[in-house]
Amino acid sequence: MTGYPGRDLETMSALEGYTRFILESLGGAPTGDVLEVGAGIGNVATHYLGGAASVVLVEPDVALCARLRERVGADPKVRVLCATLEQAVERGDVAAARFDFAVLVNVLEHVDDDVGLLRLLGSRLVPGGRLLLFVPALPALFGSLDEAVGHVRRYLRHTLASAVTGAGLVIEQLGYVDLLGVVPWFIAGRVLRRPGLDPVAARLYDKIGVPLSRALERRVHPPIGRNLACVARAP
Repeated sequence: MTGYPGRDLETMSALEGYTRFILESLGGAPTGDVLEVGAGIGNVATHYLGGAASVVLVEPDVALCARLRERVGADPKVRVLCATLEQAVERGDVAAARFDFAVLVNVLEHVDDDVGLLRLLGSRLVPGGRLLLFVPALPALFGSLDEAVGHVRRYLRHTLASAVTGAGLVIEQLGYVDLLGVVPWFIAGRVLRRPGLDPVAARLYDKIGVPLSRALERRVHPPIGRNLACVARAP
């Protein structure tokens, strides 16, 4: 897994509507004992900490992990691990069949062995535990914005389904989200070849585009979208 540029994570931290949109597309915030891998600086975790019983946040990037500890490490129910999931498992820091939810938001696309990571995550869940998985979609959108943050791939619905079921998990929900974000991402990443997220444009989309997408996608399931949201269950 490659490091994720701090500047883009800072931009994302201001996008409250988009983070709520992500969790809504995954059926709501996780509860109980939660494991999040690739937690970054806590942009997603801060939205569900209040309803969780305990939270383990795994982040391999040392600089991001330090920021994560500063942001949420004082919470007594939070444990921050500066490691990959594989390292944390090897050290015995993340026990098998321990968690009610695992969260993987904008992480799987960075990993060469995506099935291997999903299988390892599944083994950390209690029977019937859920994996909340959010990834970028549509390989045709792959451009400079993906390259800038170290994406290995973007997914189609069937390729994500294959990875999830190949890891031994049972898909409960899988669909495209953020239809309205397809064109702006294509223009920024494929046409203009932007080197990173534009903070002003991102905040504007968060205020206008995200509410429109949320309203639309509560009524219809889009045939395509900038992302895929998946809820899978450990057997």
